[in-house]
Amino acid sequence: MTLQSILGNFALILFVLMVVTGIIWVLDLMVFAKQRRAAADAALAEYDARHARSAAKGIRMDEQGNSRAKLEADILRQPTWIEYSGSFFPVIALVFFLRSFLWEPFKIPSSSMVPTLLVGDLILVNKYTYGIRLPILNQKVVQLNDPQRGDVMVFKYPKDMSQDYIKRVIGVPGDKIVYQNKRLTVNGQAVGYTAMEDYLEEGTLTYQKQFTEQLGDVQHRILNNEKAPPVQIGQVEENYPHREACTFNYEGFSCVVPEGNYFMMGDNRDNSADSRIWGFVPDKNIVGKAFFVWMNLGNFNFERLGGIR
Repeated sequence: MTLQSILGNFALILFVLMVVTGIIWVLDLMVFAKQRRAAADAALAEYDARHARSAAKGIRMDEQGNSRAKLEADILRQPTWIEYSGSFFPVIALVFFLRSFLWEPFKIPSSSMVPTLLVGDLILVNKYTYGIRLPILNQKVVQLNDPQRGDVMVFKYPKDMSQDYIKRVIGVPGDKIVYQNKRLTVNGQAVGYTAMEDYLEEGTLTYQKQFTEQLGDVQHRILNNEKAPPVQIGQVEENYPHREACTFNYEGFSCVVPEGNYFMMGDNRDNSADSRIWGFVPDKNIVGKAFFVWMNLGNFNFERLGGIR
């Protein structure tokens, strides 16, 4: 693992911070606090003895109670590094737990999922829908549900596990996916399409053909660029795992999804590098299911906030 990948892995950084602050918190509770208490008791005993000797000689010490309390408080006060560690530990631990097992926030970096998701969308990803996984290792320990066709899923990019990608599940294990002339067929059943008004992409100020696609029980929008081919043949990689399960031509492709893998495509069909280019997504790469858009600071619209279709 390179330094760059470590610095880019926020979960790993969070885990290290949690461990370090947790160790300091436990050491303070079990060792350092007792040492400070013992030192304070010794100092107070010496303080009381000194005042007793002064009183026996008839010397009166003013503000004895306040001085004694201040002495005790000064000795018992936590060093700054321990105080901050103890304050941060429960917060870091809570954030780590939420991100690892419940929900994790992501920001959409590209236009591959337009019109469903826009660049800059802040989304939430459900981390337990597809099973509970060990943080950092991403090893599944509890099986719950399997990804379904039509789900919008976040996963580790097979070519670089330090990168998170988001696409739509088109094919599940065993499916035969055929994409010809920009129309999908799944296991011999043609996917339904309904034409909509053209979509204006704000970034390029160009219009694209827009359709609703009925993928199983999920109806969602897609974009097609009439001038682009169904597959950029020259960009298709030749050596990804299970490459032999796919055949390509200039009208499209046909793939049989291997066991333990998923076929992913972006909703912006002609502006998405996906399984057509770099291959299948193994189950071990799954991060979670995207389910909610909660903000877009650059393109705020109340109507877009809510569940992801």
